[in-house]
Amino acid sequence: MRRGVGRWVTAAVAAVLAAGAITGCGGEEPTREVAVGLPSEVPVEAPADGPADLPSDEPPAVAAMGAKPSAKASPSASAKPKPKPTRTSTGPLAKPKPPTETQVPPPPPKPPASGCEPSYRGTQATRSQVKSALSDAAARTYWPTSAPDIKIPLTLMKATAWQESGWQSNIVACDGGIGLMQVMPATADWMNQRFGQSYDIDAYRDNAYLGGTYLAWLTKYIGDMYFESDYRLDTSLCTSELNSCLLNAVIAAYNYGHGAVAREGQPLAIPNPQYVRNVRALMTECVCLNY
Repeated sequence: MRRGVGRWVTAAVAAVLAAGAITGCGGEEPTREVAVGLPSEVPVEAPADGPADLPSDEPPAVAAMGAKPSAKASPSASAKPKPKPTRTSTGPLAKPKPPTETQVPPPPPKPPASGCEPSYRGTQATRSQVKSALSDAAARTYWPTSAPDIKIPLTLMKATAWQESGWQSNIVACDGGIGLMQVMPATADWMNQRFGQSYDIDAYRDNAYLGGTYLAWLTKYIGDMYFESDYRLDTSLCTSELNSCLLNAVIAAYNYGHGAVAREGQPLAIPNPQYVRNVRALMTECVCLNY
């Protein structure tokens, strides 16, 4: 979720990228390379009686992000989504609109010292548990009142978690990133306060929800500024230019922070092209997609 993550991604990613990366994503030398050396099979200790870190009941909040998905829709008569403006182009605006979100998360930390090794705490969730948590996070409607059409693709959730942690739920990075989605504690605190939630950063399910919440917030923040509230995270909207689509921008901002990607009065920027190429490749080629 910030600079300096991704040291634990498997060598398979590097092989995919070396073979040609992905169509539609180009860029400069990597801001943060994918490290090799992550074991293809992560040692797993499955809890005897199931996971002990399942999230507790979440506080009710009509407009809060991350509400549990409901089998029945319950639209509010007084809160209807705003109609989408008609767009003549799927690309970003050259001159962005002012941000609609004035409360923003803290900036990412400085990169850790070279040679630092990650640590581990707690019990590692099984792959089936991780898959379930990421699937649940992708199925959520994060902006039920103002932007119910924001959806986080499951392939994006899986690829981001693999890029960030190799699906290791109990890993702690040298710069403080925690768990599956490598959520920074300060970012988790900000999101819980901003949206009235109480997610536990150390619980693998809550960690997945926090990562999904951050992706959804970035989608709305950048989508409102540059894409006239068109929140589609579709690969088909991307061209050979990295800054051509919302998907690439959201991926970049997850790693580098919103302020480095979406700047008032400035064109959309992608400061970490290698990271974007990595995640885009993982969205179609990651071994994790088969779990």
